[in-house]
Amino acid sequence: MKLGDKLRSLRAVEGSLRGLGRPLTQQELASAMKREIGRGLSQAYLSQIESGARPHLTHKTRDLLARFFRVYPGFLVDDPEGYTPGLQSELRAIDAKVDSWLFAGAGQFTADPQLQRALMTIAEAPDSRRPLLLLAEILRTPGLVDRLAEVLRPENEAGGGRDGGSQSSELRN
Repeated sequence: MKLGDKLRSLRAVEGSLRGLGRPLTQQELASAMKREIGRGLSQAYLSQIESGARPHLTHKTRDLLARFFRVYPGFLVDDPEGYTPGLQSELRAIDAKVDSWLFAGAGQFTADPQLQRALMTIAEAPDSRRPLLLLAEILRTPGLVDRLAEVLRPENEAGGGRDGGSQSSELRN
């Protein structure tokens, strides 16, 4: 995994931990670092790191990011070319990519809070890959979506669900 991908993933996780329902923006990260650890990085510099224009960090920058995100400084480097970790590490890397993708996707759906919450819920699961694979199997099984919608969101629920709208009809569509 490249350094830029790792930084994007860390911003996504941090946004979730702070209850934002989306990744921290680069500007929010820069401001939070300055406010919380007394030193920050510019949004432009963070952008260069994520885009790969700055593939290597100074020791000082790596330590600042590691301290803010509470990760081991050695994590904040590109994985070497051809690096193939053990199967568990590969699955964790895949899960991290899936989480990053889900957090980024959730950030795109601010107009649909229900979909945004669904994506965040999957991303925050300990193994986000598993519920996605399960969802694929559910969708491949004829009639199962409707049956699950009836069980999970009965028609007779007062108000039709938590948000006051009829979620059961949305689950069936």
